Amino acid sequence: MRRLSGRVRPYAWGSRTAIARLQGRPVPSEGPEAELWLGAHPGDPATVDGASLADLIAAEPEGMLGGEVVARFGPRLPYLMKVLAAAAPLSLQAHPDAEQARERFAAGHPSYVDAYHKPELLVAVSDFEALCGFRDPAASAAALSTMDAPALKPVVAALGRGDLRAAMADLVALPAAAVTEATAGPDAPALVRRLAAGYPGDPGVLVALLLNHVTLAPGEAIWMPAGNLHAYLEGTGVEIMAASDNVLRGGLTPKHVDVPELLRVLRFEVLADPVVRPEQVGPGIVRWPAPVEEFALHRVRPTAGAAVLPVLGPRVVICLAGDLIVDDGAGEVALAGGEAAFATAGPAALTFVGSGEAYVASVPA
Repeated sequence: MRRLSGRVRPYAWGSRTAIARLQGRPVPSEGPEAELWLGAHPGDPATVDGASLADLIAAEPEGMLGGEVVARFGPRLPYLMKVLAAAAPLSLQAHPDAEQARERFAAGHPSYVDAYHKPELLVAVSDFEALCGFRDPAASAAALSTMDAPALKPVVAALGRGDLRAAMADLVALPAAAVTEATAGPDAPALVRRLAAGYPGDPGVLVALLLNHVTLAPGEAIWMPAGNLHAYLEGTGVEIMAASDNVLRGGLTPKHVDVPELLRVLRFEVLADPVVRPEQVGPGIVRWPAPVEEFALHRVRPTAGAAVLPVLGPRVVICLAGDLIVDDGAGEVALAGGEAAFATAGPAALTFVGSGEAYVASVPA
């Protein structure tokens, strides 16, 4: 095991307490801290013993990743783990599938920064509020009908027909004045008033009513495959994704918005239950199932002071609480809350000793 130092991303919606407290630094932090990146993504690679993890992998891909991972994904770590800490709502977004990403990046489309897809799994470590996936159109129609706004009548009619595509297209085309009129009335739902306070005139405020509004308890997760419209609202979680930065935004953000491309990649399907619950896979070990080749995520809480996690290949471990000694067969490292480590490809399972909680990212066998 080798000690890993992640990179903090200071996006405006980030918390000034969650990541700083996790790492034992003064609270509040000087500015917002939104994400702690633990991987080799070229946008902000973590460091191992002071050296860029991306550079180490480039110099010795098979030694770092293993021949099987290089054969499947090339000389790159195929996943990125993050600690995400949202103090305010962030962008309404979706991600392309692998074929869409390859084609649009090759064509030079400005909204695509690489040729990879970006399925995501987020596990709550505090109560975590999010919008995830389209809900029953009838429920959305009922919520929009409470607002006395003529501009919403075509949207309600489309939802009445079960036509999510038409409803979404009508909403994102609304001018700011119509959005403001619809959200200013006393009958606007609480979520709408809350989002409108931060993003006045943004159609995404109303699109929120088309989505499942969930609050995850710690240990629950949401799975976000390609084409799934979602937005994080508040809370702290561990997120794992395929290593890509392809994000198609439709609102609730000052960043680049590409509504036509977002509409092209969205899957207009009802997501009946967006919550993923953990599965016990061993003493003190759980995982969250996700149908993806690039990553798996486990949580380890050693029982009777020890646990063994039989995952191989390149692994990233972060300790969220307590104290643990983690050994990959080549060496051990002591981790406290907020500290992380990297294990290169090797034949040995990970052994955990101590009293604490760790999350482990790996590549499925």
